[in-house]
Amino acid sequence: MTISQQHTPVVIVGAGPSGLMMAAQLLRYGVQPVIVDSRQGPTTRSKALAVQARSMEIYRQMGIVDKVLNDGKRGGGVQFNQDGEEVASLSLANVGETQTVFPFIQMYPQSKNERLLLDFITLNCCPVYWNTSLLSLSQDTGKVTLKLQSGEDKQTITCDWLVAADGAHSTVRKQLSIPFNGDTYQHQFYLADIKIDANFGDKVNLFLSKKGFAGFFPMPDERSYRVVGNLPDKFDKKDELQIEEVLPHLRDVTQQQIIVEHTNWFTTYRLHHRMADKFREQRCFLIGDAAHIHSPVGGQGMNTGLQDAYNLAWKLAGVINNQLKVSVLDTYARERMPVAKELLNTTDRIFKMILSRNWFINLLKKYLLPVVLKWVWRKPSLREAFFKRVSQTGISYRDSTINLNLSHAGQIKAGDRLPYLKVFDEKREVETDLHEWCNKPGFTLICLGKLKELDLFTIAKWITQNYGASLNFFYLPPSARNQHIFDAFAIKENQKKALIIRPDMHIGFLNDVVDVDMMDNYLLNVVGVKPIIVHGS
Repeated sequence: MTISQQHTPVVIVGAGPSGLMMAAQLLRYGVQPVIVDSRQGPTTRSKALAVQARSMEIYRQMGIVDKVLNDGKRGGGVQFNQDGEEVASLSLANVGETQTVFPFIQMYPQSKNERLLLDFITLNCCPVYWNTSLLSLSQDTGKVTLKLQSGEDKQTITCDWLVAADGAHSTVRKQLSIPFNGDTYQHQFYLADIKIDANFGDKVNLFLSKKGFAGFFPMPDERSYRVVGNLPDKFDKKDELQIEEVLPHLRDVTQQQIIVEHTNWFTTYRLHHRMADKFREQRCFLIGDAAHIHSPVGGQGMNTGLQDAYNLAWKLAGVINNQLKVSVLDTYARERMPVAKELLNTTDRIFKMILSRNWFINLLKKYLLPVVLKWVWRKPSLREAFFKRVSQTGISYRDSTINLNLSHAGQIKAGDRLPYLKVFDEKREVETDLHEWCNKPGFTLICLGKLKELDLFTIAKWITQNYGASLNFFYLPPSARNQHIFDAFAIKENQKKALIIRPDMHIGFLNDVVDVDMMDNYLLNVVGVKPIIVHGS
């Protein structure tokens, strides 16, 4: 298929979850991207499986979360087994219920995520140009030039910005000569999507033994599981393997006589942990696996890529729509690189411990790990900290230059994700929540505390004259039904608080006073928002 545009604001290379999320988010802000992929179409393989709470919140904001809830399966927790015996069982029930509307891990395969996002962009008249490869790229101060090939046809197009979502072997990253430093784990692994004769329930079951490890991840269909594990050394040099050859090893590790009734997918592979030296080169950005890859511990990979796109899209759309200064794009790498680096380090340490054959580490896994896990799970604060990390709801950008914290009270700071707190709408007499207030694209101003009618009029006039639809406004006066919100933000009687929420539901501005000039300064001089009129004109 020939691309009709010779020039376009954004080209996205790669139509996996990260690239499709990037396209979907840009479309929410009125930007029509061109998205190309060298594959024939979306994946039919399940691949990544876990959708974390933070990604579910994004899907909810987009209005498509019901599909994920209806077609997926909730993971009920994690069960640890040593030499076939259960040593610890950690239930996720109610662990994160005060932190998110989705206090669980949703099992929803990558293939379904891709179809979900593909349907979203198709409804918004944004096609994917499949079977289209990037041959080369060059960039100057004003544009990026791409040479593309589809079948026998070659085409040159230009764009203002390029987003690389083309995976671990990213052509864009290689063309830009960005190092992808890291290493490859020495072990070889297998992955199988199978239906078995046993039912492990809705928990993720991890089996550890001296001979290796295996993880059973529940899939939507009854008695269907994603099974991952390490292969014995004897298989290292064997090119083709069948699941029947691996079953004896799996039975040894689990100490269970597992019978496979049906195999949907079986493959072997090696795992890597690598990260690009930089996530941006002039007009080109790296997201998802093009920027970072790591072990599958904790089901973090696909979710991190989705949030890369979520972070970059509103900034890029703001620049393209002439609503934000171009300097805001510098914050993409500043905010997301530390997240990726910490994730790589954490998953690497855990994965190496799981794989270790050291006798002392094996003793720790067998005797100390169960005790520690049970102790942690008895402490509500530690349970919540664990959930925040795994669910990615605890990610914060406090050090970012586009956040401004002027609040001295409370634990919540600018840069943190807006907490999930239920709100009772006194006027409509319905229950909603702070996240639902942020469903519309753009920034959201939330004023907490008692304001005079004149103050509300001044704020509304300021928004209308300077920011229009790019700044949504909500006001919440004190009430007994909503006291928990004031407690969360440490607002005492007769005190106020002003929050400006970024389009990605992170708090950008937090102040103990409601002052239009201070809010205006934040938007104009800290974020770089361009007002719809020039002051003083």
